[in-house]
Amino acid sequence: MVETYKNVVVAVDFSEKAQIAFERGVRIAKLTDATLNLICVIDTHSFGSVEAYDLKYAKALKDKAIDHLNEFKIQAEQSGVANVQIVVEEGSPKNVLTSLTTADLIIVGATGLNRAERFLLGSVSESVVRNANCDVLVVR
Repeated sequence: MVETYKNVVVAVDFSEKAQIAFERGVRIAKLTDATLNLICVIDTHSFGSVEAYDLKYAKALKDKAIDHLNEFKIQAEQSGVANVQIVVEEGSPKNVLTSLTTADLIIVGATGLNRAERFLLGSVSESVVRNANCDVLVVR
């Protein structure tokens, strides 16, 4: 028997690649009757020191992310996905995405970093591919 996906996670950062990942996630969720989990991670890791971390800024980012995810949720439901969940987390996207224990498939957009940035920081998609405990689809 071939197993099918039940929990599809799409990492959404509202980039062009994330839009493509979202569209692919919708198609897969419809085909497999899976729950579509749209997750946005507010990268507080990049905020730097505690002094530089402005809680109002983080809250504004979180509110904006929730608004965008709700728009995506409506689109997914209108496309025929029966169960769509939205999640906004704070922290390192690499850590959050690779610690998802209920995901059967994680879909991420290909990196937008240039070669030097990838060398210094590493890409989120690369980290997810290397460390996730489930299938990973990187879209271009």
